[in-house]
Amino acid sequence: MQLWTTVIHAMQLLTALTMIGLVLIQHGKGADMGASFGSGASGSLFGASGSANFLSRSTAACAAVFFACTLALAFIGNDRSAAASSLTGGGSVLDRAAPAASVPAQPTIPGAVPPLASAPVGVPAAIPAPVAPATPAAASASAASAAK
Repeated sequence: MQLWTTVIHAMQLLTALTMIGLVLIQHGKGADMGASFGSGASGSLFGASGSANFLSRSTAACAAVFFACTLALAFIGNDRSAAASSLTGGGSVLDRAAPAASVPAQPTIPGAVPPLASAPVGVPAAIPAPVAPATPAAASASAASAAK
């Protein structure tokens, strides 16, 4: 299969380059007017009108080969059986279910009311009131001010 892909790639590249060259060689639509007044095209290899037919038919043939190579490469590249066996779980990425979003754990606040079960995830049920720190220095200071 790799050999055919390489051959088709090479053929597509050669036809693309040939088609570019053939298009650049061709005369424009206005060049026929100059040829009728003796601009020198009558002394060419194909004659005054022979080059237009030969070059346009060659360009059409190259375009047909180029499109056939493109379709062949698309067909080879769209091999679903090889892609399905290489993936874990089979099928394409779009066929698999999306992973569940992980919600970060809510930090616990001392003295806070836990959220209700019916509250949406990530939205607290009630905003807790600030709680004073329970340190021994704060307890002794409040006890001393109460004793006075």
